[in-house]
Amino acid sequence: MLRSTVVFSAMTFLSRIAGYARDSLQAYVFGTSAAVSAFVVAYRIPNYLRRIFAEGSFSSAFVPVLSELKQKGDDEALRDVLDHVAGALLAAVIVVTALGMLLAPWIARLFLLFADAGDDGIVAITADMLRITFPYLVFISMTALAGGVLNTFRHFGVPALTPVLHNIAIIAAMLVLPRFLDMPEKALAWGVLAAGVLQMLVLWPTLARLGVRPRFRFNFGHEGVRRVRTLMLPTIFSSSVAQVNLLVGTMFASMLVVEAQAWLYYSDRLTELPLGLFGVAVGTVILPQLSRHFAGADEAGYSRSLDWGLRVVLLLGLPAALGLALLAVPLTAALFGRGEFTAEDTRMVGYALTAMSLGIPTFMLSKVLLPAFYARQDTRKPMRAAVITVAVNVALTVAFVLPLDYLDVRAAHVGIAAATALAGVVNAALLWRYLRRDGIYRPEPGWTPWLTRIAAGLAAMAAVVIPFECWVRTTQGPWMTLPDLWRVAWVLLIIAAGAGAYGAVLLALGLRPRHLRH
Repeated sequence: MLRSTVVFSAMTFLSRIAGYARDSLQAYVFGTSAAVSAFVVAYRIPNYLRRIFAEGSFSSAFVPVLSELKQKGDDEALRDVLDHVAGALLAAVIVVTALGMLLAPWIARLFLLFADAGDDGIVAITADMLRITFPYLVFISMTALAGGVLNTFRHFGVPALTPVLHNIAIIAAMLVLPRFLDMPEKALAWGVLAAGVLQMLVLWPTLARLGVRPRFRFNFGHEGVRRVRTLMLPTIFSSSVAQVNLLVGTMFASMLVVEAQAWLYYSDRLTELPLGLFGVAVGTVILPQLSRHFAGADEAGYSRSLDWGLRVVLLLGLPAALGLALLAVPLTAALFGRGEFTAEDTRMVGYALTAMSLGIPTFMLSKVLLPAFYARQDTRKPMRAAVITVAVNVALTVAFVLPLDYLDVRAAHVGIAAATALAGVVNAALLWRYLRRDGIYRPEPGWTPWLTRIAAGLAAMAAVVIPFECWVRTTQGPWMTLPDLWRVAWVLLIIAAGAGAYGAVLLALGLRPRHLRH
């Protein structure tokens, strides 16, 4: 599992590098304009549906069923289920896409519910972009189907690499299309659609080499389709809690200054870096493993695999969260602070990033805890946790944002980020409690020294990063006044120093590579 996680993380890292290039170019060319905020909404809605019909709810239900059939060695039944599930998924996403394009103006108004009456132009732009981005759902769902099959067969590298194509397609669209469009920002929406097509064309042929490329069969009453549907419906909420909370935040951000959507978007993109590199990687690798343990009635192996996943994400997630919190403004300045992206944008994104970083470790824990339920084909408890989490998020968002908005605080969007982070803490705590209460997860010995090492490493990291950052700011000047190259160089030096201090303390306290192996 460690080897597969490293492969997945390495491919994801390449994707994040391409993603940074995409976001940096977007910030430089378009800044945080009203049209960019419209794109954020138009991208977030089909992106949420992607979590349902692609790698989120669908994969969580599909992979355990496919893993069970593979474990039994019934190749004919596996291909039959794959053919019928592929047909049902294609039919469903085509219908949803058609409805989304038809109802685009009403969907845009719903998610911009609190926008001022004078913002009707933004609603119209969002609707136009929705009609472009919605077909992306069809292509990315087929891509995710192929990725789920490949993960079941322990091929993690190619599915993890395809998001690089997503970012490359949007970059190409930003460079080529604006001169041909009535509104240059619409190039972002066309880039998203092209990205979905490109990923499917690259990933789909790999199934043929394994001999499992599906033939689309449309029988919604097929037993395999019914099993996946039964498992999938309760996971729609539970496997995409973070996306649901982002959609809630999107609605509330519409009542704030028009740049708030873009500020939250960029802070979310930075939190996605450790989440994708470590949380999603471990969660993706561990799901087929847990499914095999469950199919083989190996309860001890099941618990040990889960314990390994929890230790790894805490070892990596806690320093990532601390680093983002301590370096929120310097990172934002170094990555995006140029062109149309102003000093105020840097500060506002930095504030939101600091608040959002509080939830990073628990976001990552949820990525490992959820597969523990899905591998057992238990979807009710995650659903219960998701309902509570979203209710908490709405309550906290109202409690934080409304007073700030009433007081006309320009950084009121930070309340949305803080509510999302705290809701993530609640979600992870509930999932962990359910597993412990039912006796599914039994912690292995050694947790106290493990957490002690991490705490000591975090203290050393903070002791290096805080004075180093203060020294740079005092002697070299505010971050946004530094030349681009020096900003990046100083941030990289601070990160290296902090990571070195963290790693040195872990090694000094006895942590060795063998402790990371499962």
